[in-house]
Amino acid sequence: MAGEKGHPNLPTVAARHKNNYGFSQDDFDYTRLPDWDTNFVSDEDIAAFAQALCPPDPTHLASPDDDDSIRSPRSPSLPMASSFDGVTRRATSVASVDFGGQHSSSTEYLAHRDSNAENLFITAQNDWAPVHQKIPRRRKRRRPGIGGRTVDETREGYLYGLLKWPLLLVVGMWIIGLALSYLWTRFYIFSYEYFVAWRGTRERLRRNMRSASSYREWVGAAKELDTYLGNQRWKEENAFAYYDSKTVKRVWEQLRKYRHAAEQREAELMDGDSKSARARGGLGVDTEDRNKNKATHDLKALVEACVKNNFVGVENPRLYSQTYYGTKNLVQNFVDEVEKGTKFLVNTSQLSNEEKRSLFKRMHANFGRTALCLSGGAAFAYYHFGVIKALLEADQIPDVITGTSGGALVAALVATRTNDELEQLLVPALAHKITACREPISTWLPRWWRTGARFDSVDWARQMGWWSRGSTTFREAYERTGRILNVSCVPADPHSPTILCNYLTSPDCVIWSAVLASAAVPGIQNPVVLMMKNGDGSLSPYSFGHKWKDGSLRTDIPIKALNLHFNVNFTIVSQVNPHISLFFFSSRGTVGSPVTHRKGRGWRGGYLGSATEQYIKLDLNKWLKVLKHLELLPRPLGQDWSQLWLQQFGGTITIWPKSVPSDFLNILSDPNPATLARMIHEGQQSAFPKLKFIANRLKVERLVEEGRRETRGNMRRGSIETILSEDDMRSLLRGSTPTDEDSATDVDEQELDEEVIIEDGDFENAVDPPPDKAEKLVPSIEGDEELQDRLKEE
Repeated sequence: MAGEKGHPNLPTVAARHKNNYGFSQDDFDYTRLPDWDTNFVSDEDIAAFAQALCPPDPTHLASPDDDDSIRSPRSPSLPMASSFDGVTRRATSVASVDFGGQHSSSTEYLAHRDSNAENLFITAQNDWAPVHQKIPRRRKRRRPGIGGRTVDETREGYLYGLLKWPLLLVVGMWIIGLALSYLWTRFYIFSYEYFVAWRGTRERLRRNMRSASSYREWVGAAKELDTYLGNQRWKEENAFAYYDSKTVKRVWEQLRKYRHAAEQREAELMDGDSKSARARGGLGVDTEDRNKNKATHDLKALVEACVKNNFVGVENPRLYSQTYYGTKNLVQNFVDEVEKGTKFLVNTSQLSNEEKRSLFKRMHANFGRTALCLSGGAAFAYYHFGVIKALLEADQIPDVITGTSGGALVAALVATRTNDELEQLLVPALAHKITACREPISTWLPRWWRTGARFDSVDWARQMGWWSRGSTTFREAYERTGRILNVSCVPADPHSPTILCNYLTSPDCVIWSAVLASAAVPGIQNPVVLMMKNGDGSLSPYSFGHKWKDGSLRTDIPIKALNLHFNVNFTIVSQVNPHISLFFFSSRGTVGSPVTHRKGRGWRGGYLGSATEQYIKLDLNKWLKVLKHLELLPRPLGQDWSQLWLQQFGGTITIWPKSVPSDFLNILSDPNPATLARMIHEGQQSAFPKLKFIANRLKVERLVEEGRRETRGNMRRGSIETILSEDDMRSLLRGSTPTDEDSATDVDEQELDEEVIIEDGDFENAVDPPPDKAEKLVPSIEGDEELQDRLKEE
C-alpha cells in the first residue's frame, strides 16, 4: 500500500515544511520503514472475512411445515436486512473482494460462492408445494423508525407519550445554551491566562519548554521555569496536606537503615564469613542464622508494607501538580529507597526462593499494574503516536495496553512490534501507511447512500493487515512482544455486554478484526464480525458470527475490565476524543502543569472563572443524565448515544494533546507527513510533563515483576500442577491405586504433605514443585491409566 497516496520527491516535501519538529530528512522517507513493502495479510483470510460478513440468513430459510412461510426464501445474493444486524436494517454488503483481478462487491462474492456450492436449502416453491396452492400475502411488520425503540423498550402511559418530545426539545435547547456558555467561559479563562498569567520572562521560558524536541531538552527548560517561579522551595519543604509526610520520612529512614545492615550481611556471606549458611543456599533455617539475617527480614517486612497502591498518599497526582518537573524531595527520596530495597530483595541470598515467591506475589497483588489507555477520536487518534514515542524514548511503555476505535489501531501497532521496530516506525514517513480515507467522494458517497456506511469493511481489513502483522492473534502478539493488548468492542445489540478482547478472554481472535469492530461507528462503518484463527491457520467467525461495533460508544476507557483481568489500578489515559477534550479542565493544575500565579495556590482564570466553569460543566452533566434516565433521547442509526458524554474518560494520569482547529475539518482524512510530524510533536509535548510520575511508578512495579519471574522456576504452563489445587492433588494421588514400581508408603504420604503450595486460579504464574518432589509426583500420575482418565474429566 506504500506509495498509493502518491507523495513523490520526499526531500522536497520535507524541505517545504519550515519546521520539521526535530525530525531528520530520513524520517520522511517511507522506504526506511521496517516491512514497508511486506504484504502480511493473505487473500484467503480476506475472503473468509467477506464470507462471514454476508452469511445466509437462517430466518429466511423456513421449513415447509410452517403455514405462514410457504414462500420461497429470497436469494442470498440479493441485499437483504439480516436479523443479526441489530443496529441498522440496511444490508452490510459493503465489502469488496478481488476474484481473478475483477473487483466485486461482497454480495456478488456471495452469489459466486453459492453458484459453485451444493444447494443445501430448498429455494424453489414448486420443489415441495402444490403449484396452484393459494399463498396468503405476508404482512409487513411495522419496523421502528429511525431512532425508535422496540415494543419492549417503549414506556406506556399517556403523559410519557404526550410530554416526551416537548421535554426533549426544552432540555435540548437548555443544553445547547449551557454549551455556548461553557465555550465563552473557556475563552475568558484562556484570555485571562494569556494576557495576565503568561507575560515577560515566564512566557519566554514556557515557549522554550514547548519547543523542545526531546525529553532531555524539555527537562532542562522545565527546571529553569521552576527555578524562576520559585517552585524549588516547595520541593524542599516536607509538609503537604495531600500525603502523610511524617510517616514517609520515618519509613524512609528505617528503610535506609535496614538496607545498609542487610547489604553488610550480604557482603559477609559473599566473603565466606558464614560457610554453613552459604552451603544451604542462604535458607536461614536455624535460629542463629535468622538472628544474623534479622536486618534482611526487617527490610522485607517494611518493603512489603510500603509497596502498596498510593501508600500514605505518595502517588497522589497533586504531589506532581505543583511543579513542572518532579515532586517533593522527600517523596522522591522515599521512592528511590523503596526501589533500592526491592532490588536488594530480588537478588539477596538470605531469603529462600519460596519466601521470595510468596513475598512478590503479595506485593504484586497490593501494588497492582499500570495500563496505557488510548482513546478513540477518528483522525485525532494519530496524536497517540507522539505519546507512544515519548514513552518509548524514556522506556516507560507499560506492559498492558488498551485501545478503542482509532486508539485500537495505534495499540495494535505497539503490541505487535518490538521497541527497536517502534523506534523506526514512529516517524512522519508512517503517514504513507495511513490510507484509510483515500477514496474520493464519488466513491464513498454512493456506498454510504446504499449501505449506510462510508467505508468498505473488507478494504479496511486489507489495510489493517500491515498494522497488525497480518492475521496475528492476541495470544501471538503477547508471545512476540510481551505486551498485553486489549481492544474494547460493543455488540450490535444495544443491551448485550461489551467485550474486552485480549489474550485471556479471546486468545485466538485476530487483532485486525477486533480493531475494525472497535472502529465501526454507525454511519461510518457497519458492524463487523470478529474472526478467529483455527488450528490449521484458517479463519472462521468468532462468537457465533455476532457483529460488533465501536467501543467508544459505551466503554472508551475500560478501567473496570482491566482491573478485573490484570489487576490494573494505575491508568495512563491518552484522551483525544474531540467531544471530550474540550471539557478536560483542572482549575488547580494537573501533573506537570501547575497554576502559574500565586505560587501554585491560585485558580486558573481566577476564582470566578474556575467557579463558573465547574458550575456549567456539572449542570451539563446533570441534564445529560436527565435525558438518559427519563428515556427522552432518540436512537439515531439505531444506536443508544446516552453514554457518549457520561462514561469515564480519564485515569490516574490523563494526557490530552493540544489540537488545532483544522483537525476538526480533517477528522475523516489521512494526514500527510508534515501533518503527522506536527501531531507526533504535540503528542510528545503533552506526555513529557507526566513522564516523571510514570517513571516513579514503573520503577517499583517492574522490580516486583522481575522478582515474580525469577522465583517462578521452570514450571511447564498447562501442567497438572498448575491446574489443580493442593487439596485436589493430594486427594487424587492418595486415592489412586499404587503400582508395584511406585507404592504409596508412609514416606510418600509425608512427602505429599510437604509438597509446595499451588496457587489457586493463578494459571499463568504457578510454580513447579521442587525437583526431588516432582520426580515422585510425575511417575505416580503417568503410571496409572485410571488416574489419567479422572484427571481428564477434571
